[in-house]
Amino acid sequence: MAKQEHSILEALDVKKVTWYHVTTVIISGMGFFTDSYDLFVISLVTKLLGRIYYHNPGSSSPGSLPDGISAAVSGVAFAGTFIGQIFFGCLGDKLGRKRVYGLTLVIMTVCSICSGFSLGSEPKTVMVTLCFFRFWLGFGIGGDYPLSATIMSEYANKSTRGAFIAAVFAMQGFGILAAGCVSLLVSAIFDHQFPSPAYMVDPAASTVPQADYVWRIILMLGAVPALLTYYWRAKMPETARYTSLVAKDPEKATSDMSKVLDVDIEAGFAKNDQARVSSDEFGLFSKKFLRRHGLHLLGTATTWFLLDIAFYSQNLFQKDIFTTIGWLPSAKTMNAIQELYQIAKAQTLIALCGTVPGYWFTVALIDWMGRFKIQVLGFSFMTASLIGLAIPYHHWTLPHNRIGFVVLYSLTFFFCNFGPNATTFIVPAEIFPARLRATCHGISAASGKAGAMVGSFGFAALVKAVGMKTTLLIMAGISFVGLLFSFLVPEPNGKSLEELSGEAEPEKI
Repeated sequence: MAKQEHSILEALDVKKVTWYHVTTVIISGMGFFTDSYDLFVISLVTKLLGRIYYHNPGSSSPGSLPDGISAAVSGVAFAGTFIGQIFFGCLGDKLGRKRVYGLTLVIMTVCSICSGFSLGSEPKTVMVTLCFFRFWLGFGIGGDYPLSATIMSEYANKSTRGAFIAAVFAMQGFGILAAGCVSLLVSAIFDHQFPSPAYMVDPAASTVPQADYVWRIILMLGAVPALLTYYWRAKMPETARYTSLVAKDPEKATSDMSKVLDVDIEAGFAKNDQARVSSDEFGLFSKKFLRRHGLHLLGTATTWFLLDIAFYSQNLFQKDIFTTIGWLPSAKTMNAIQELYQIAKAQTLIALCGTVPGYWFTVALIDWMGRFKIQVLGFSFMTASLIGLAIPYHHWTLPHNRIGFVVLYSLTFFFCNFGPNATTFIVPAEIFPARLRATCHGISAASGKAGAMVGSFGFAALVKAVGMKTTLLIMAGISFVGLLFSFLVPEPNGKSLEELSGEAEPEKI
């Protein structure tokens, strides 16, 4: 009998791709589809919220959310995500990945629906309840990051592990695309059924009462994909690496993996894995962890933090960037629902041309190129693209040059997703010990969401303070610093999780 047959972990590392791997990608990926839909859809409806709840009679321009409220509505979900990533990451290592995996989906589903039912008709009441539900929505989304990445990494074989984790994360691109498409569809239907004049023709009549249903329907539809996959997520078995190496239950590991691998496995195989893996179970705050993985955690956390400042600030404020360069029509030339339609059309175009292709280039090439090369390449091109947008900024604002701006802006998103946006998610699920894997991924992801909060709360203020050109140059500088910190992160390509984490010597694997 071959050596690999005496080890569940080795069997997982060399197992050919099966339908189970594919279904795990879909089940985990639909959570990320929901995550990104819910996080990014809010940027599409903030202008509509301003028109509905902050209309100023007699003003020459449509109502808009005050800066503080706009930042809170856009960024409060990130605060919840930040806490959820750390909380559920730790919980996933203490109780098991599967036991808390379904809970995150329930929270996301309930809070997506409740966001649409934000109470009252007074601006303050609606905004407070919307922020409350979006905070807890973010809390559920936060749990999906460490758990989905860890589950996929622990199921996948080592030769295609990067592609599988990347495929889960790539569903984020489809979620962003879906947010745009759903907004296009709902706004087109309502504008057809309830036509109204442009703001400059009749300010009061330009926002029909039915517009209040539009943003609520769009937010609530984010619950649908999560609901569709809850049953299958609940039926997933615990990963063998957790059951065998952390929970120390070889019989359960054997039973679960017999189903996954579709072969008969003897209980002794899981015990063999326990014997082969180091029994030195140092903790997160120990000197040994600091010596072995301290720089790794610093690298994964810092690169994710810097990446998300640039990524989320540009994603959440696309509409403002497009308005600044004149790509979107002036708000007063449209009614409220038409403005939503135009914003959604712009985001959908960027998602189709740059965001979604970038994710799937990563899926296709990551196990060939490696994580490090893709991350460095991505940060390099993001830096170059942002400089290319910033230095000749006046040139891009001229009407006949706007298409060039959109192309270069799309390239920034392409190399963000065929680059650090994917790799910062993948690597923390590979390089840390099993007993700390979800926790360290949660810390890295929470660092990213801290960057997202900096971007969401600070971008608009920065543009007002120093202008769009200087802001884009600052984003380029942030991307360059992210490139430098990438050198702290090891290359996981082609190695087993136990090799990477130091849980076993390479010759023992």
